[in-house]
Amino acid sequence: MKFTVYVTLQTVTGYLLSNNNEYQVYLTTGDQSKKLSREAALTPTNQESGYNLWVDRRKRRQTIEGFGGALTNSAAYAIYNSPVRSQVIRDLFGQGENELGITYLRIVMGGSDFNAVPTYTYDDMGPGQTDFDMNHFSIQADKAFFIPVIKEALSVYPNLKILATPWSAPGWMKTSHGLNGGEFINDGRYMQAYALYFAKFIEAYRSEGIQIESVSCQNEPLLSRDDYPTMKMSADVQKAFIRDHLGPLFRQRNINTKILVFDHNWSDPWYPESVVNDDNVKQYISGVAWHGYGGRHDEPGTFHNSHPDVGNYFTEITGGDWDTNFASGLTWDNRIITIGQTKNWAKAVFFFNIALDQNHGPRVSGLGGCGDCRGIVTVPSGSHSFTKNVEYYALGHLSKFVKPGAVRLETNNFGWDDLHAVAFSNTDGTTVVVAANPNGSKQATFSINIDAQHYVYYNLPPNSVATFIK
Repeated sequence: MKFTVYVTLQTVTGYLLSNNNEYQVYLTTGDQSKKLSREAALTPTNQESGYNLWVDRRKRRQTIEGFGGALTNSAAYAIYNSPVRSQVIRDLFGQGENELGITYLRIVMGGSDFNAVPTYTYDDMGPGQTDFDMNHFSIQADKAFFIPVIKEALSVYPNLKILATPWSAPGWMKTSHGLNGGEFINDGRYMQAYALYFAKFIEAYRSEGIQIESVSCQNEPLLSRDDYPTMKMSADVQKAFIRDHLGPLFRQRNINTKILVFDHNWSDPWYPESVVNDDNVKQYISGVAWHGYGGRHDEPGTFHNSHPDVGNYFTEITGGDWDTNFASGLTWDNRIITIGQTKNWAKAVFFFNIALDQNHGPRVSGLGGCGDCRGIVTVPSGSHSFTKNVEYYALGHLSKFVKPGAVRLETNNFGWDDLHAVAFSNTDGTTVVVAANPNGSKQATFSINIDAQHYVYYNLPPNSVATFIK
């Protein structure tokens, strides 16, 4: 069997080549002997060997908007209170040689299952009270440590995009009358109030110097739990909310923030299908947000085939104590998420918490949800050091080198246990190829071929991933 990769690489800012004919190589191995390690440059030849991995730069696919993770209340608290806060933030958001290069950040609007303080929204009212005009709306609670972390991230990378997502509407808008569980009340008055809630949030953050690039209407709208903030929002309610309230209000107030729908698992594509099939809704939306906790990872690709004019965004997956094997995690993240989702038309890819402490938190006592999730980095409380987890390296093979505005290029596919690869063209003319070997027992020998012009020969170790730049 052969692989051929057609790739043309030039120079990415911060990763200039000493010789324009050479390919830079960054390698992470499953045995952890190499972690985003810069290897010896490769010189093209006219001879192919092994798998033939080709890249066709004429066949341009989706435009990339960014890569990153989520800032929950817990993540912000862990970072803000760390003695090495500035280093953590620079390592995550910096765009240099030894930094992760996050360009898109997903933030929680209020409370979730990762809260270091009691959960809240921006318009909590007493029992039996309502606030349809949002007179009590306030983001004051976010100013303690949440907004300061965002501002410091922006000081490191001013072009950072932000996606904002609520886990729950204010309790008085829900059948449960609280943040945990229940459904959004299917009533026009509540929908209009919730639309105003979103608008005031965007405007309040703008007043803090923080632009909100996009919002999704509800995190996991098919989930209701009584032990942490969740809220069901049916497809019909989401359609009416966007069509009759959120979309028109954004236009009325000149809010250009993108609206994403669904924000739940691959296993329920009927939900976004129902939403985007309504043209009166579709006019207001920019894409569908997907999670990776159930279903087939290629479902967004199938969805794209039916709706090529609707963007795909992969917005959540997490690692955790259920798999602490570095090689296993790296292989899964590459095959299913970083390479897998971009090959299935994702314009952005997010892992979940960008940081958590050594106890998978901090999380307020009694809060349900994930108690053994892992952050992209682990920031132990009180420690002057932090740990880069497997998600850091899996994400880094794209986030460090593939920048906003890059376009995915067509590449060939191989067997499930053979080579997996994806390629991009950056706005500066560089081409980036990411190749992963999921086989745990043997190396993958392959040639990269760019536009059938020349070849670069490489041996990729088992359970490893490499990024090639020219």
